Amino acid sequence: MKKEIWLDMDGTIADLYGVDNWLEYIKAEDEKPYKIAKPLVNMEKLAEELSRLQKQGWTIGIITWLAKNGKPEYNNRVARAKLNWLEEHLKGFKFDKVHIVEYGTPKQELGRGILFDDEIQNRINWKDKAYDERNILETLGAIA
Repeated sequence: MKKEIWLDMDGTIADLYGVDNWLEYIKAEDEKPYKIAKPLVNMEKLAEELSRLQKQGWTIGIITWLAKNGKPEYNNRVARAKLNWLEEHLKGFKFDKVHIVEYGTPKQELGRGILFDDEIQNRINWKDKAYDERNILETLGAIA
């Protein structure tokens, strides 16, 4: 297994689905939910764990989808909002790789190693170890 750790964003570290009327915003091509989503984990501790693993030689990355049926201009705004969200909530942590891709892109084509994702089909299709969004910090903490 490659020494890579990949995090999904929406529903995994960012509470997109907890934003009131998130789907209506997305259908209206308004990127607001991506901007205001609250973190689902303690981001300070997440940054500490990811930094610790990065120092041990792990590649740390993001694999996240754009909005379903998003037009190019909207997708560009969503990608910017996601990058800004990461910068705001994981201050000072620099990811080795960030893949913000079309909705439905097979994530297993973009990385190997460990994946954290709330989407069960992404975990099933992943070629290595895949975990749901629960207990991210505990799982990362158990990696030596």
